[in-house]
Amino acid sequence: MDEEQRKSILIIYTGGTIGMVNHPETGVLSPFDFNQILIEVPELKRFGYIIDTISFTPLIDSSNLNPEVWVKLAEIIKDNYYKYNGFVVLHGTDTMAYSASALSFMLENLDKPVIFTGSQLPIGTLRTDGKENLISAVEIAAAQQNGQPLVPEVSVYFENKLLRGNRTTKYNAEHFNAFESPNYPHLADAGISIKYNYAAIHYPVIKKDLIIHTSLDTNIVILKIFPGISRSVLHTILNIKGIRAVVMETYGAGNAPTDKWFLDEIEQAVKSEKIILNVTQCHAGSVDMSKYETGNELQKLGIISGYDITTEAAVTKLMFLFGQDLSNDDLKQMLNHSISGEISK
Repeated sequence: MDEEQRKSILIIYTGGTIGMVNHPETGVLSPFDFNQILIEVPELKRFGYIIDTISFTPLIDSSNLNPEVWVKLAEIIKDNYYKYNGFVVLHGTDTMAYSASALSFMLENLDKPVIFTGSQLPIGTLRTDGKENLISAVEIAAAQQNGQPLVPEVSVYFENKLLRGNRTTKYNAEHFNAFESPNYPHLADAGISIKYNYAAIHYPVIKKDLIIHTSLDTNIVILKIFPGISRSVLHTILNIKGIRAVVMETYGAGNAPTDKWFLDEIEQAVKSEKIILNVTQCHAGSVDMSKYETGNELQKLGIISGYDITTEAAVTKLMFLFGQDLSNDDLKQMLNHSISGEISK
């Protein structure tokens, strides 16, 4: 096949478990040279794709992930956008859902696949899940119909499932089946064949040039409501210096205590122009503050509903929106609308 007609994929290795192999002399796990990916995973050669790699230096454990890494990823994708049919980002599992959510907001007008994947066991171990995850992610990244990508959005591939990136959360630290998308259908399921859920995939109506947004504001805190939370704890969190927004994880459909002191603290925070976004602690379901009196009290105070957004998407969406230098009114309006499929609204 002519090289110009061959599909091309860029693999970006940030770090994480997947890129580890046993040292031949010591037996200790260490990162392998991803320029040698076709040697380590020879099955990739059978696709006939052009596969190039970029590795972060130094490699980053996903626990050390920060927005600077997201900016670097966005810039790498932009710089290589017209050279490749798709992108596979190899990433540690602990913060993968945060990174996939962030990139979904940062990559405006995306019309090519950006697939995050990784593994629970290193690719150099005998029982690894890494090879299947990588091979399938590459195949999906290259998949086209009538010359158009089948999944032109940011997604996560793990253990036979392709999930929308900003709908994904890590819910199991031990099993290979580590990720789920509780409020949105799978984009694809890989069995004997890969079955794509076309109705769930976002396809751009008009093709536009890729724009990346690299201004992110991290002045955000997560507040998890729990039985027995004290006024001093609530007051301290709501009044951290410089904090602009609070992602408040509430009970059930968006409920929280109705003690006067609790509502007084919330009201004061809202009056001081802090954004408070209400997300549910439940793995599935949506915030509906009109459903119960406890949620209705929050709504009256100006708390914003996060609907069925994940905490990971809520945090990164706020970082992204604050980076756009919007007024508070415009920002609140954007929180009530889906930017890249992160809420069902």
